[in-house]
Amino acid sequence: MKNKRAVIQSLMILFSIILLAFSGCGKKGPPLPPETKGQKIAAPFDLKYTPGDKEITLSWNHKIDTETAAVKPEGFEIFMAKKTFEACEGCPFEFKTIGVVSMPSMEFYTRIEKGFKYYFRVQATGDNDMRSEYSKTVQFEYK
Repeated sequence: MKNKRAVIQSLMILFSIILLAFSGCGKKGPPLPPETKGQKIAAPFDLKYTPGDKEITLSWNHKIDTETAAVKPEGFEIFMAKKTFEACEGCPFEFKTIGVVSMPSMEFYTRIEKGFKYYFRVQATGDNDMRSEYSKTVQFEYK
């Protein structure tokens, strides 16, 4: 009787260990629609800024790739995040939409104020809310 009880306890412990080992702790991403080859928009590239007195000009490029991203964008959405110089290093910040530019324009002007670090990125947009990946983020410090 003791052997049977010991075997059952051992199996329960083994089962618990296996259950814990295979339980996931990661998180799933948002659902993505299926992609057809070439049916996406290429991300903007070569994002640059030109600072002015109280404004900054952003410019970028975009290229259609007939193999992987053949959809022509209708426009571009510009995102900005800003934080003070006193903000903690590595603290998260939130990008917000600051404007939309229609094709073929690839330039955007926005006002800035001293005492902030600015972060900018651009995303191409198309029909049916189709979006590209973001461009690389550029940082500007206005002291």
